[in-house]
Amino acid sequence: MGRRVVVTGIGLICGVGNTAEEVWKKLLAGKSGVARITQFDPSQFACQIAAEVKNFDPLNFIEKKELKKMGRFIHLALAAADEAMKASGLEVTPEISERVGVHIGSGIGGFDVIEREHISLLNGGPRKISPFFIPAAIVNLAAGHVSIRYQARGPNEATCTACTSSAHAIGDAFKIISRCDADVMIAGGTEAAITPMGVGGFAAMRALSTRNDDPEKASRPWDSGRDGFVIGEGAGVLILEELEFAKKRGAAILAEIVGHVWTIEIVEELAEAAQQRLNDLGYRNVDFRIGDGSRGWSEHAPYDKILVAAAHEKLPEDLLAQLKPGGRLVMPLGSAESQQLTVATKDDAGGIQKREIIPVRFTRLETII
Repeated sequence: MGRRVVVTGIGLICGVGNTAEEVWKKLLAGKSGVARITQFDPSQFACQIAAEVKNFDPLNFIEKKELKKMGRFIHLALAAADEAMKASGLEVTPEISERVGVHIGSGIGGFDVIEREHISLLNGGPRKISPFFIPAAIVNLAAGHVSIRYQARGPNEATCTACTSSAHAIGDAFKIISRCDADVMIAGGTEAAITPMGVGGFAAMRALSTRNDDPEKASRPWDSGRDGFVIGEGAGVLILEELEFAKKRGAAILAEIVGHVWTIEIVEELAEAAQQRLNDLGYRNVDFRIGDGSRGWSEHAPYDKILVAAAHEKLPEDLLAQLKPGGRLVMPLGSAESQQLTVATKDDAGGIQKREIIPVRFTRLETII
């Protein structure tokens, strides 16, 4: 076991709101952030809706002369990092700067900059390309600018793993602290790909919802009427600290990360990742079947010990009845992407011996517990 890692600050900006508190309140109120695209004219596109960040002024976080040196994804990352750092109360002094790192992921990076500079090339030739083109667009410069802003001289990394870039960044940052390579990590992800090429590319794949007449109901995972995903933009940043470091400075501890497992998107590998994490928690020799709501059930293991990858509000009696003595039913409570696992164990007399709640987060490619 490595060192314990806790969360002491959260920063968030997305289509629903521009701070973590605003986002939370609007989610509780059932507000959607999806609407018709305003950043360009979408009238010729099959998909005309997105979850754009609204009323965002990067000048609140960045000097005017620096704006064009950064893509929008960097603007958003700096805004989220600003909120997270203020919430954590962390001050990076010269004494700790080399123990403070940054790990921020992005799936695409500065798509807006790439399009802008390509237009400059077509209209004026190569001499019109900005010398800031590359540093404004490449994925790792979100982490780079955050580290410069806060003088974080520890490990500095960026992941580019599509939809799981942020989850990988947080998991990797957790392991960096756990193995004593840093005491603090500013970790998360950022994205700003609502551009003609970004929307057009996903639309050409037929990956986007075209429910343009009802945008607030277009994002509907696990629904039989789902016709694609809705592209969005934003940034989320967590301040992760080694437990004793956080306690010593009197930080408010919001949560603890106790593990990180990843796999590719195949149900058998997901079962192995879940088994690995449950083993760490003391649940040995538990077998699984996994159903994801669209591809049916895998034949990974016998039916007496099951992981059901779909949401339920209570333990289903029909599945409990099929458990053999000593078998465990492991199932989630909540949405498919943010869950708590309920573990029920049947004793030799056929009764439910034990019920436990284990917090867990599933993403498509990995499991964080």
